[in-house]
Amino acid sequence: MRLPLGYPELLATLLTLLGLIPESLTSWEEWWTYDGISGPGFWGLINPQWGLCSKGRRQSPVDIQPDKLLYDPRLRPLHVDKHKISGSLFNTGQSLVLRVDQDSKHHVNISGGPLDYRYQLVEGYIHYGTHDGHGSEHRVNGYSFPAEIQLYGFNAELYHNMSEAQHKSQGIVAISLMLQIGDRPNPELRVITSSFGQVGFRGQSAPIRHLSVRALLPDTDHYMTYEGSTTHPGCWETTVWILLNKPIYITKQELYALRKLMQGSPETPKAPLGNNARPLQSLNHRTVRTNIDFFREKDKNCPTMYKDHYYQATWGEENRLQGRNFADTSR
Repeated sequence: MRLPLGYPELLATLLTLLGLIPESLTSWEEWWTYDGISGPGFWGLINPQWGLCSKGRRQSPVDIQPDKLLYDPRLRPLHVDKHKISGSLFNTGQSLVLRVDQDSKHHVNISGGPLDYRYQLVEGYIHYGTHDGHGSEHRVNGYSFPAEIQLYGFNAELYHNMSEAQHKSQGIVAISLMLQIGDRPNPELRVITSSFGQVGFRGQSAPIRHLSVRALLPDTDHYMTYEGSTTHPGCWETTVWILLNKPIYITKQELYALRKLMQGSPETPKAPLGNNARPLQSLNHRTVRTNIDFFREKDKNCPTMYKDHYYQATWGEENRLQGRNFADTSR
């Protein structure tokens, strides 16, 4: 978005005088949205602390293009602790956010994969659309899934908390789980979806107890990874993204309950909470690496990306198991 010189400052001053945006920085977290004058195109224009949202060169989300993936044999398996977590599910008015209880005796640590340090899980965001054709922030070869769960953690070896880590090098990790519609949902996802009825409006929350993040993950060791940013303000470019190469499943009934959530209060519901995806960002010559070896010989007892290796998911009403082949991008 190209705006005249001085326009962002003039717009911010005008909107503040009109009482449309807050004067204190403590209110910024409540003000931004996914559309209109407070939407993604304006995040970095009005709040100076969010300048990366408009000027950054390593922004997220991105479209994962199979023909441009780089196989990296140095990438290790990803490790997520088996400890169960507790916390709260919040309707913030912009997203549905899972905030992990940090006072717990046992934290869920994330390590391995492309990571050089140990990261501590802090929160998760649910992005989804109001219909099946879109919802996820990241895309695979242009395809948008109905929803995406993003799990964020901070570098616990170098920094004290997320607030400090988000400004620092290698400060944040984000694990992306794509959600596809299926008749056999992920059992652990039910711990979250069963609370949707308690968070129908902005400011409402529900307790989450005994959630196994490891069990929530799909059954795959394959992933893609790149250097990016948080997809919400202030778009901090300190995020290592790990996108798992298989979706988890959610039922139509659970997705329907998710789409009933609203942005506003019971008195002023406003619009549905869905369609809370930031637009795709340019890769700007960044490399997306993967631990999937596209060219390994088929007769070896190793994962391959030949014609029999797919991004496996259930598609359509007939619940047929089909696949999207990363190695063949002609379709």
